[in-house]
Amino acid sequence: MSDPDTIGQVRCAADAVARRSYGKLVAYLAVHTRDVSAAEDALSEAFAAALTGWPMQGIPANPEAWLLTVARRKAIDVARRRHSGDVANAQLQVLAEGTHAALTEDALPDHRLGLLFACAHPAIDAGIRAPLMLQAVLGLDAKRIASAFLLAPATMGKRLVRAKDKIREAGIPFRLPEREELPGRLEAVLDAIYVAFAEGWTDADGTDVARSDLTGEAIFLARLVAELLPHEAEALGLLALLLHAQARRNARRNAQGDYIPLAEQDSAQWDASMIDEAEALLLHASTLGSIGRFQLEAAVQSAHVHGCRAGHVDLAALVRLYDALILLTGSPVVAINRALAIAPLRGADAALEALPSPADDARLADYQPYWAARAELLARMGALVDASHAYELAIGLERDPAVRRFLQQRRLEMDG
Repeated sequence: MSDPDTIGQVRCAADAVARRSYGKLVAYLAVHTRDVSAAEDALSEAFAAALTGWPMQGIPANPEAWLLTVARRKAIDVARRRHSGDVANAQLQVLAEGTHAALTEDALPDHRLGLLFACAHPAIDAGIRAPLMLQAVLGLDAKRIASAFLLAPATMGKRLVRAKDKIREAGIPFRLPEREELPGRLEAVLDAIYVAFAEGWTDADGTDVARSDLTGEAIFLARLVAELLPHEAEALGLLALLLHAQARRNARRNAQGDYIPLAEQDSAQWDASMIDEAEALLLHASTLGSIGRFQLEAAVQSAHVHGCRAGHVDLAALVRLYDALILLTGSPVVAINRALAIAPLRGADAALEALPSPADDARLADYQPYWAARAELLARMGALVDASHAYELAIGLERDPAVRRFLQQRRLEMDG
């Protein structure tokens, strides 16, 4: 029996490999098994074998190659049991391709981007793409993903299984799409990453570890896409946007846990290096000859950052950015932010006129930021009864206790 120190060292080594190479190993196996679930199962068995064997045999010089060899062997055993005849021979041949040479970590082909694009294929339901990427590429379990996306673990698990079955049954390829397919498919990948980040960003009270970790995982995926597609401006724009938001995370709450809006945050608490990286990415994206939603949203964040640091936001430039975003997206959320930027420039009356209405988009009736914005604008106009009613609706719709207290305080200040 191995001593506790050795077992601890093995667990640490296995954890380090999982953090560093899980997605790379799953993607490699999935390409050769043509089955994401089979690849995950085989790798899981390989990790279990490592925890059993490494304490006695020692940690191998190249843990990734060891795990890959064992996982491939497990996958071949499963293929033999599941299939027979020509089907089995064909799959075993695929699994055997290129496996006689000892793979080093550097030589292991990186198929993670192909796996991302497989998860974002149009045949996969849009609502499961982000969770599927988080599980297949990052190894997050269904329970953790379900918590982040506010679903029951059993429901999330079933959806993930169906999506993986769809990839296998439809023969979805694990590769970069053809040039003419890339824009639509890349947009799906970037959208899914953004959704994952947003889910983590809106944790209910700022203390949910699973949701908080989700922002870091989404940034990892965004960074992966940006590194592997360095000439795609929107990939750089998305990473810049996420970094700008994440850089301010620690300034969103004070020591008592109260919510602090952007305009009142202490910029000394922002992560300056993260902001600098975001600015460099945005500048590089601007040289690539195409403009898109994520670049514009990152530019909005950049304008706010520079404005807070300088003590004055260029509101006219901000409105122009929102105008461009509305043309691209038609988003009522962008229209709400545009109205708030108009208020100091042209007055609350003009801002309220620019504010979208639930009559135009029924989703706004249950959207807290709409009612909070309406309340603020009505209060500036002196329409206190209507403003109080809007605040009441915003408070009732808000899930985050800190933001709810903030809105209640604003309402009290207005009444006072």
